[in-house]
Amino acid sequence: MNVAVTLQFAADTQKLPEVLDKLDTNLLSAGCPEDARTQLAVAAEEIFVNIASYAYEGKQGSATINIKADAHKATISFADSGFPYDPLQKEDPNIEQAAEDRPIGGLGVFLVKEMCDEVHYERRNDMNILTLVKKY
Repeated sequence: MNVAVTLQFAADTQKLPEVLDKLDTNLLSAGCPEDARTQLAVAAEEIFVNIASYAYEGKQGSATINIKADAHKATISFADSGFPYDPLQKEDPNIEQAAEDRPIGGLGVFLVKEMCDEVHYERRNDMNILTLVKKY
């Protein structure tokens, strides 16, 4: 079954359980296998928490999540109207280096890139749009 849904949430970490529940429900109904749903949940948590924590610099805002999925592929886009920020421009952490010697930050987005087949960023209509593609 094909799924195409747009969800809107307050950019608040307390909304995370609801975000993950709606994501899993829609991916399950599209026929997305459990391992891919788990990876997408981890990726979605990272992106949503980053939006909630940093996009609006302590002010209230929202996050729009577009889910398109079928039995072979899921595309999930996160949009916010926070300050312009492309997380893909940050250099990947050196995972060979000991954790205590690495600078803080960047590991979550690195893991998102590792778990997804494609990750794209664009700034359009004063919105940050980060799109994740997972094939299964």
